[in-house]
Amino acid sequence: MPPAKLRKPSGLDKVDFRYRKVVAIESASYVAQYRLRLRFDDGKENLVDFGPFLTASAHPSIRAYLDKSRFKQFTVEDGFLHWNDFELVFPMADLYAGTIQ
Repeated sequence: MPPAKLRKPSGLDKVDFRYRKVVAIESASYVAQYRLRLRFDDGKENLVDFGPFLTASAHPSIRAYLDKSRFKQFTVEDGFLHWNDFELVFPMADLYAGTIQ
């Protein structure tokens, strides 16, 4: 019996299926207020302002990071930026773009 041919669902012939490189954060440093300078493993650097996100949130566990001493206790682990064992974490795409939604 010949092997079955795989059919692409219609419309997928125009989709680029090449995988993009996965990036990781190499380092993060506190700059001022609620801003961190992030350096990625591909050499890109971003200054990310977390202030608007933190101040707009109504959730008490997020607003707790308006305490600057708590905000400064971030960690870069296995390429990810997080606070308090992943209690607060952001999508890598947002960090790489330099904007927090």
